[in-house]
Amino acid sequence: MGRPAKFDREQAVEIVMNEIWKNGFEACSVKAMSEKLGITRSSFYNAFQSRANVFEEVLARYLEQSPNRGLSNPDENTRIIPLITRTFREICRIRASDPQARGCLVINCLTELVGVDERLGAKLERLVLSDLERLEHLLRRAAANGEIEDRGDLREKALALQNLLIGLNVMSKVVRSEEDLWAAARQTFEGLGLYAR
Repeated sequence: MGRPAKFDREQAVEIVMNEIWKNGFEACSVKAMSEKLGITRSSFYNAFQSRANVFEEVLARYLEQSPNRGLSNPDENTRIIPLITRTFREICRIRASDPQARGCLVINCLTELVGVDERLGAKLERLVLSDLERLEHLLRRAAANGEIEDRGDLREKALALQNLLIGLNVMSKVVRSEEDLWAAARQTFEGLGLYAR
């Protein structure tokens, strides 16, 4: 009898990521994930120790490919307002082009886990608040560069952008048109005085 195929952890995390992204964390029991991976539950626990641990690996993998990762650490010569506009435009394109209309894994799981799961909910909450802080930092940098005026409302504008980001990710689950998603985003950008063509 031949040796069993070696367990491919990277592939397993990718498979689990897509299952959680599509079905949600609660629907992905250890039994369901083990069956999807073609392994026993004991093999699942040997590989990942817990469902929470595999979720944290999934989250790390997802964040590496998230469309708003382009907002992290732009170089000092980057014009910020066009960068933010392009990033949101790309988010609309990516979400509209997903045939499964999954939206954003983080936002999908946020509503499931914040206030329910102490460990994972807190992690997701920190991610969303970190995105908010990053947007505020970028807007302050844009003001310092003379791209926008600081009228003491940059925190509020960052909150509005974060709200728009969450809304687009949810709305894209039912509104599949890139043009419609971008029209909604553009209205917000124009209203905030942050739109760059």
